[in-house]
Parts: sequence; C-alpha cells; structure tokens
Amino acid sequence: MPYEHIATELSDGILTITLDRPEQLNAFTATMQRELIAAFDEADADDAVRVIVVTGRGRAFCAGADLSAGPSTFDAGARGRPADIREYRDGGGMVTLRIFELKKPIIAAINGPAVGVGVTMTLAMDVRLASENARFGFVFARRGIVPEAASSWFLPRAVGIQQAMEWVATGRVFDAQEALRGRLVRSVHPPEELLPAAYALAREIADNTSAVSVALSRQLLWRGLVADHPMKAHMADSRGILIMGASPDVKEGVAAFLEKRKPNFTMSVSKDLPDLFPFYKTPEFE
Repeated sequence: MPYEHIATELSDGILTITLDRPEQLNAFTATMQRELIAAFDEADADDAVRVIVVTGRGRAFCAGADLSAGPSTFDAGARGRPADIREYRDGGGMVTLRIFELKKPIIAAINGPAVGVGVTMTLAMDVRLASENARFGFVFARRGIVPEAASSWFLPRAVGIQQAMEWVATGRVFDAQEALRGRLVRSVHPPEELLPAAYALAREIADNTSAVSVALSRQLLWRGLVADHPMKAHMADSRGILIMGASPDVKEGVAAFLEKRKPNFTMSVSKDLPDLFPFYKTPEFE
C-alpha cells in the first residue's frame, strides 16, 4: 500500500522501513503510527519478509512527537481525542505493542537523533545499532509529561532500572557512546557503515535460519520476560520441541548439518507457525 510518512522496500528477504519526514526530522505523527502498524501487519503476512530493518530518512532517526500543535500537543481533549482512559490509547504504545507481537525479527538502524518516541519505539525491537551521529533522549520530564510507548516496561528490561531511571529523571540528551555503555545499543558505526552493518546482521538471519524457528524463538524470549515462573517458559519450550521436533524444518536442519551443506528450509510463518503459548495470558485492559 502507498504510505505518506514512511517508505518500505523489500529486497531479498529484508524489508527496510524508513521513517520518511526528513524536513521534520521524521517527527512522529498519528499517520506514521498507523502506517508503521500497517507495515508490520503486511510484513507478518508476507513470507518473503524474513527480517525487518527500521531507519530514518535524512539526518535524524526520529526527533520525537510532532509538536506543531504547540502546548496542546499532548492534550487529548483539546485535540479532539477521547479523554476517557477506557477509550484513550497512547499512539507510541500501540506501535511498540504491535512490534512485541511481530513474527519477524526487527533491527533498528538509528542513523541520527532519536528522542522521545523516537527512541522508545525502538525498545521493542530486537537489536539496536547506532550511527556515531545518533543522539538519544528520554526527554519526557523536561516536557512535563511521562514516558510512553510502554517504555516503563521495556527500558528497564533493556538497560536495568538504575540506568533507565537516570536517563528518564534527567531527561538529558546523550550520545551514541553513552548509549553503548548503557547497553541501549548493540554497536556504534560510522554513518556510512550503519546500514551495511544492519543488513549484514539481517542477512545472517535470513540466509541461515528457519523462519518458523526464528518466529517462535522471538516470542519465547519476549514472552519469557512476562512469565511469573520459569515453569511457564519450560512448558512453552517443551511444546516447541515436541511440535517442531517432527517438522520438515528440523529434519532439514539436522540433515544439512550432517551433510555439511546449507539448509533449505521450507516451512512458512503464514501457514506453519504453531501456537506455543497457551501458558501465557496477554493482560486485557479492564
């Protein structure tokens, strides 16, 4: 489908989603929110997509929420949005929750400033790589608002509560090297090497693994973070071993290893993905 605030390109199994408002430093809008969710829906439904890479057009990744509405930017009532918590939904959170449910691995290639929702949207992504030009800021307290995009759940799990609280309480902007030291990003690259590094990682996944195995593994790891006892993870693992152990992909993976050749996995996420998670409950809003 055509998009206004993002662009997509699929090449040899890797879907690149580019935040595409360069004149506005890719500031986040309701349109961008809807389009990102739609792109993730399409990616999950398309077996040609093995890995997703998200980056920004121009010199920024995403400068945060579009503040063109001025002081009323975050005032739901003034913006004509539902003011009842039973109806109101944070747009950034809708994006990160959709990423949480993805069946495809997703890599953030953070090419420049990533502030506010520009950084919190990446917390649900699996791996974050940064350009030397990247800058990060959980600036909410400096705007008089609170962290969003479910980042109060994602951020401490990524970097620990001490580091998370320091960045959130100060609201200061920091550079890529501090992000690396704080474990927010996996690696820092010269600008011209950022996308090649992200694509190399994506290529490693796409060329060597079972799409169904990766989809299940992704959800095992993320859902394991919400399990209240390791027995739930054990039961989900056991179900996965039981079901996948008799599958064509496992037979091919073992045969390829023994024959010292590249595997040819044939199972597809759209048709062959089993449910491993009757032991986990997705919390419903009440």
